[in-house]
Amino acid sequence: MKNLKLIGFLMILASSLMFIQCTSDPIAGPQGLAGADGINGIDGVNGVNGVNGVDGTASCVACHSDSHRTPINESYAMSGHATGTSFARGTSSSCAQCHGSEGYIGYVATGTPAIVDSPSPFSCVTCHESHSTFDFENDGHDYALRSFDPVTLVIDDATVVDFGGTSNNCITCHQPRNSYAVPGPTDDYTITSYRFGPHHGPQGTLVEGIMGANIAGNSGYPGVGSSTHRTGASCVSCHMGASTDRSKGLHSWSPTAASCTTCHTNGAPADVMVETGKTFTQGMEELHNLLLAQNYIDESGYVLGGDGVNRAGSSNPLVAPAKVAQAIWNYKTLEEDKSHGVHNPGYAKALLKNSIEALQ
Repeated sequence: MKNLKLIGFLMILASSLMFIQCTSDPIAGPQGLAGADGINGIDGVNGVNGVNGVDGTASCVACHSDSHRTPINESYAMSGHATGTSFARGTSSSCAQCHGSEGYIGYVATGTPAIVDSPSPFSCVTCHESHSTFDFENDGHDYALRSFDPVTLVIDDATVVDFGGTSNNCITCHQPRNSYAVPGPTDDYTITSYRFGPHHGPQGTLVEGIMGANIAGNSGYPGVGSSTHRTGASCVSCHMGASTDRSKGLHSWSPTAASCTTCHTNGAPADVMVETGKTFTQGMEELHNLLLAQNYIDESGYVLGGDGVNRAGSSNPLVAPAKVAQAIWNYKTLEEDKSHGVHNPGYAKALLKNSIEALQ
């Protein structure tokens, strides 16, 4: 009997253990060895070749080739920048910015012209350095110019002129220097130099329509920056047109007829008309003669001192009434501009006509 009870107890115990084993998570055994790699699959079909890229030197050769550079070099050799001798004045801190290659390079880079004992004349490297980008298609062509930045005027550091792009490089020098302030409308003006005026390149400011002495008169002054040559043209488009004549366009900076007739379809005017029957040249002669007759300038256009005979200087200053000083300034501005009023006809005519009125 006892044996039967023992056998029954053992059967119940065995059943319990089997139940626990079936309802509990199995205990993981150790991981077996990795199996052998399978056989590689068949390679897929090659894709279509992409389009060949542009030749790495193609954009360089477009400009840096004899066929491209020879016309530039030949036209530059005929320009005032190449043939002029004023670079010798680059030893002076007040002149070096625009008279001498080293002075210009230093000024553009640091705001202060470099002064050297023997300045170099302008050359390619004066205005050109290295490209800021080579992605010309997306970034535009920078022509490796040293500066595209808007220009703070030397004569008035509160005024910034921005022609946009390459033409800003021109305004760096083609602006009045700060030897003299523009005469105002009320106070007498003491002139201590026979070279009084916006020495020596007021082209940029005349195009902009600023830095003349705006004498009150019957002729109104156009808005600043409103000239068609300012809004619809540029230094580069007018002065550097394509040409087979090396003395015109390109790097001679002498405008071609085609540069004018692109807009002036009836032909480029020979002179700006100040009024009916009077050309700009005739108006300038009239202003010259008025100043000469009143002993303010000599035949060469230089300012006379207070004695009315000898040229002005520190020992022979001219104390000029406001309108006279303004008229002299405008005469020298329009003379130094050398465009016969073309850069900004509206502004040039107003300066000229109101100056004549002030002296009559």
